[in-house]
Amino acid sequence: MLNTIYTGFANLIGGINNVMYSYLLIILLLAVGLYFTCRGKFLQLRMLPESLRVATEKPGSTGAVSSFEALMVSTASRVGTGNIVGVANAIATGGYGAVFWMWVIAIVGAASAFVESTLAQIYKKKDENGGSYGGPSYYIQAALKSRALGVVFAIALIATYAVGFNMLCAFNLIDSLSGYGFYSAAQTTLLGREVNLAALIGGALLALLVAYCIFGGGKRIVKVTGVLVPVMGVLYILMALVVVLLNLGTIPAVFASIFREAFNFKAIFGGALGFGSSAIMQGVKRGLYSNEAGVGSAPNAAAAADVSHPVKQGLVQMLSVFIDTLLICTATALMALSSGIVPSGELKGALFVQTALAQTFGAVGPYFISAALLLFAFTTLLGNLFYCEGALNYISQRKVSKKTMTVFNLCAVVVIFLGAQMQFGLVWDLADVLMGIMALINLPVIVVLGGTAMRALEDYVAQRKAGKDPRFKAASIGLKEQTDFWN
Repeated sequence: MLNTIYTGFANLIGGINNVMYSYLLIILLLAVGLYFTCRGKFLQLRMLPESLRVATEKPGSTGAVSSFEALMVSTASRVGTGNIVGVANAIATGGYGAVFWMWVIAIVGAASAFVESTLAQIYKKKDENGGSYGGPSYYIQAALKSRALGVVFAIALIATYAVGFNMLCAFNLIDSLSGYGFYSAAQTTLLGREVNLAALIGGALLALLVAYCIFGGGKRIVKVTGVLVPVMGVLYILMALVVVLLNLGTIPAVFASIFREAFNFKAIFGGALGFGSSAIMQGVKRGLYSNEAGVGSAPNAAAAADVSHPVKQGLVQMLSVFIDTLLICTATALMALSSGIVPSGELKGALFVQTALAQTFGAVGPYFISAALLLFAFTTLLGNLFYCEGALNYISQRKVSKKTMTVFNLCAVVVIFLGAQMQFGLVWDLADVLMGIMALINLPVIVVLGGTAMRALEDYVAQRKAGKDPRFKAASIGLKEQTDFWN
């Protein structure tokens, strides 16, 4: 009976997933990204040097969250198991061409990321300690006068991050152990069901590790991710560079295959496997899962930064998309593809990358990927729960009590454990559907409010041309809504 229910639910989620990404999100994501790219005069390229400059600015007051710290929190959520497992799945299912479409969704989506994070800064709220918080729910309520829609978005965010993404993150980490001999040996029967003791023990240890950190509060999350993310990213990219250099002769052929297969029959129609297996679809799905541009997650971290002008944080969060997809996802793709291992539907997920590294480094390669996944999973889980706390505060219209947060965090820890025991198809489809719901709410909203962000950009550029350190006033762009910080 339980197996029948599970199969039926998995089929339902899979069908919704296919419709959502085949007919809705692929069009909406590209259309919104291209709209803001054109309206912003290719801001993601022309403002890139400025985004690098402002990322290193110090906060205006002692103890406040800096642009860099807010960048690290959002990057902690963006840079996760999707950068290894998601990229590997996209290539295994959609072929080499999926890498090209991940690049496209990152470059185009960076403009959407700029707009949503700038809006979060403009409409951010002041907390009792003088700091700030905010996100899509807050700019929906402030500018569109719809608290109901703001609550719907907050619920979707909690479902996506505390359930969908955290289950997937835990699954991906434990699934990376499946290539080791001890994992197969740990298969046993418990209470009449087939279970894997390695998954049970690994899921429990991961849940306990996360529990230790999240019960320390939001500030600890900021500090922990601020240290781990740069170290994690640099080590991973260095390993990828070593692999690429050792296989340098294959790189021209790899790039040729990426561009050639980006536009072939399978890229567009998915061949015999259906549209869901196309390079375009897999590139869009895994690119969106990895960098989250336009989904409405990063604005929650962006609103916490202490900056003199909202555009500064919009530029910094735009940079996070490039770090995630153009740097780390590309590193994974080149590292795997230059090894000579041919991707396939059977060789997917972490196993594909582990096999590719084993080709270059022998037995050390798979262990490195497992260690990288552990760091990626850990920081992703922390960043995800940081977002959920803000959404809970919005729904309750106050800072939720310690007791409520304790109950929520305990439930989140249980979800992480359960995610480690799930099956491949359902856990990926569920995360994609929940993420898609967030995007379907946030993208139309930022189109409606996009003019405010664009006027703020013009104000910023004008001040920079005048040699000033830009300072923002809501009246300078004709903003009618009352704000907590910019009047």
